Amino acid sequence: MKYTQLGRTGLKVSRLVLGTMNFGPQTDEPTSHAIMDAALDAGLNFFDTANVYGWGENKGRTESIIGAWFAKGGDRRDKVVLATKAYGNMGMDGGTWPNHDKLSALNIRRAVDASLKRLQTDYIDLYQFHHVDRDTPVDEIWQAIDVLIKQGKILYAGSSNFPGWKIAQANEAAAQRGMVGLVSEQCLYNLFERRAEMEVIPAAQEYGLGVIPWSPLHGGLLGGVLRKEVQGGRRAEGRTADTLADTAARAKVQAYEDLLDKHGLAPGETALAWLLTRPGVTGPIVGPRTLAQMESALRAVELDLSEELLAALDEIFPGPGPSPEAFAW
Repeated sequence: MKYTQLGRTGLKVSRLVLGTMNFGPQTDEPTSHAIMDAALDAGLNFFDTANVYGWGENKGRTESIIGAWFAKGGDRRDKVVLATKAYGNMGMDGGTWPNHDKLSALNIRRAVDASLKRLQTDYIDLYQFHHVDRDTPVDEIWQAIDVLIKQGKILYAGSSNFPGWKIAQANEAAAQRGMVGLVSEQCLYNLFERRAEMEVIPAAQEYGLGVIPWSPLHGGLLGGVLRKEVQGGRRAEGRTADTLADTAARAKVQAYEDLLDKHGLAPGETALAWLLTRPGVTGPIVGPRTLAQMESALRAVELDLSEELLAALDEIFPGPGPSPEAFAW
């Protein structure tokens, strides 16, 4: 496994991030534990979750599965850089009661304590804001985070789904308080969806945030979906199927798979390896449902993409470029 610093921090993390969103809803607890063991055995030390994972009536279930794995011992907790998130409503009343969501000082305090209990740990390495809160002043958010850091309950703070201007606003406010501020941004970024290159990634680089792309295969679109259709495997569903219904989008995916066939490369592994070549990227989040998917993702770290192939990928999926050139001169 290869490692890098998380943004401007001294924290060393693996170039792949184990995403746990499927633990509970799609992957049972024994298999989830086996995947985490395999990840750790391979040197993958950066695990990402969120308090709402498990979804619906099972919100918090994913954190509980991870907590039960930590409780097995064997230095599991000590070896893992643990990241979780808060924002979504965790109320058990269907989300109708106030102050059980977003980023008020009250909810941040409540959410951290609840996550610590489910995760069976006394601290969280990276605590992330899952979404922009348009109702809570940024100074209130940092006041809450400052208290939690001093209490030893969290070590670093990060953002998720923040626009570039919000990253700037948050870190300027943190600097005024003498705080480190955001050290990472978790954003939607992959070959098919490159809008983050306009402002989010430049802002993250300017302020020293590590970029953690989520949905690196764009919901399976970059994982060989057309090849699987031909072979009679699992057909595209949901948003992936909707995207493929667009003739131009389907043509791009077909060109992508044809290109990789010529080079003898697996689509999913290539999509992950491409992200590892991008400036500012710490590591993409992989969310395996099975051990086989975990093993496939690990191979991407060792995959070396030639300049010729990278140029060909840019032709199929051209990025917008940085702003303002992306929309002006």
